[in-house]
Amino acid sequence: MKTTLSTGIYQLENGCFGYRYTITVDGRRKDVKRTTDSNGKPFRTEKAAVRARTAAMTSEKSIPSVKPKKRMRISDVYAEYCEHGRTGKAYTTIRKQDSVWKNHIEPNFGKRYVDDISTAEINDYLEKMYYTEGLAFRYVESFLKMFYLIFGQAYSRNYLDMDTYNKLCVNKDIRIRMPRPKVDEEDDVVVYERADMALLDDYFTGTNAETAYKIGRYCGLRINECYGLKWTDIDFQTRCIHVERQMQYQDGIIKLVPLKTKNAYRTVYMNDSLYTYLKQQKERMEQDSQSLAQQRIQNQNMITDTNGSLISSCEMVNSLPNGKLQTVNSMKYHSRMIQSKLGICFRYHYLRHTYGTRLAEMNTPTHILCKQMGHGNSKVTEQYYLALSKDGVEMLQEKLNTL
Repeated sequence: MKTTLSTGIYQLENGCFGYRYTITVDGRRKDVKRTTDSNGKPFRTEKAAVRARTAAMTSEKSIPSVKPKKRMRISDVYAEYCEHGRTGKAYTTIRKQDSVWKNHIEPNFGKRYVDDISTAEINDYLEKMYYTEGLAFRYVESFLKMFYLIFGQAYSRNYLDMDTYNKLCVNKDIRIRMPRPKVDEEDDVVVYERADMALLDDYFTGTNAETAYKIGRYCGLRINECYGLKWTDIDFQTRCIHVERQMQYQDGIIKLVPLKTKNAYRTVYMNDSLYTYLKQQKERMEQDSQSLAQQRIQNQNMITDTNGSLISSCEMVNSLPNGKLQTVNSMKYHSRMIQSKLGICFRYHYLRHTYGTRLAEMNTPTHILCKQMGHGNSKVTEQYYLALSKDGVEMLQEKLNTL
């Protein structure tokens, strides 16, 4: 009596048969499983299941692929994307894309036909940029995103057939991917220890960047969000800050622009220290409005707000009493001085890392920290729970001692 069934055939508990097979169609793996024919009738015999399986696989292979309407070079695809595909993209996103294109992608691949580039070729290029040229992992990752963008644009315009597109961007087994991170790759989260924060507190006291520093320290705002704050965004009644815009340089002009993502729009709560400081700053601005009126008229800048209206720099939280506006560039000088005088590598964004890590150490619920940080994905927030500061290690040791 036959006990071994044909390849891809299996028997059901009711005595009927089914079939399964795996096939690659247009570069994408496809798993198929059937227990009935096209009319919904079960396969009563093994032979019926074998015939149905063979017919189904033959039908899959006979489906013709749609051929591209014409061959296009990478440079032509990118030019078409710039003209038609990125309407509504943020100004900074456009600048980053153009920078990566002009400095890296165009010199190496611009003249190549989009259908003439293999997965292995791009993977080799990314590995060279990361391992040999020594570029940062995150920077090389922006190259990968550009390739996905270009191939997606080509496929949507029918310059790339489905099989090639799936091999390059879809099939997880063979698609283009980032090189394996180096063992000594710098951790994404940088946390300032308590001693460093004490030194930074002393340094920034009385400087023109003190307000921005305190907001970064106690609220974890991004630098563009901090310098984009208006006094109307500070709610002293509820002790919170409404993050609704950011400051950017666009073609050399300072503007207030919308935030990049909807999750970045948020309400951040102040502690007593920041609340008291900002309230005193606001009262001081109001008191000096008469004595420094002439200086303010002379020093103030008119800035375009998100709605297109012009506002005075005196309406900004990070402006001096005499009307001079402080911008994101104001921190560059202080970064150099801190490195020189204190030996601390200061980046404003590290204040955000420190803020998030401290809240995580205090067992702040993930969903609350996610909202405070303005993250769209809780996976990003979880990195702060994984980052270990000196205080975090000491807390861990204390808990271990109780075992």
